[in-house]
Order: sequence, then structure tokens, then C-alpha cells
Amino acid sequence: MTGGGVISPAEHGVTVRIKAVPGAKRDEIVGVLGDRLKVRVSAPPEGGKANKAICALLAKTLGVKPRDVEIVSGLTNPEKVARVRGIDEATASRYVLGARE
Repeated sequence: MTGGGVISPAEHGVTVRIKAVPGAKRDEIVGVLGDRLKVRVSAPPEGGKANKAICALLAKTLGVKPRDVEIVSGLTNPEKVARVRGIDEATASRYVLGARE
């Protein structure tokens, strides 16, 4: 586990523990908050819009295709878990930490 449990290895990729803040001014990765990656998205928390925005932001940040990112836990909760396929734990950690600088 990297970053205090934020990113963990999973089959064919990693899982990322997220604290989502929908309805923000812009889409961004804020940093690590406890054992979660704090992510702000401008999309509202309705109809899955914020979840789609989170997946798109993670895909862009991690350099994977949007179809390789999915929310696997917390669909209606600010505390979520996303699975990202096609990336290893060390690479994901580098990309996420680099996005915060």
C-alpha cells in the first residue's frame, strides 16, 4: 500500500481510495486526506455525473483510458473506491503525487 493506504495493488491494476468533493469550481486532485485521495470535480452529485467526472480525471492523471477506471464502492457516498486497470502501484503513486505539485 502506498500513501497511507490511498493506492493499493489489485488484480490487473490498483485501487484508489477517494474523498470526493462534487460541485467544485474545477476538477483537480487536492492531495491526501487521511487514507484517501481528495478529489474535487465540478460535476454535481446527481445522476452519476460526479462519478463520471472522477473517473475521467483519474484516467487523465494516470495516463489510462477512461474505460479502465471505474468506481467499485461508494457510488452514492463521498468516500469511494476506484479500480484502475493497466497501471501498477508505483506508477500510479508517482502520477498522483505529481498531480498535486
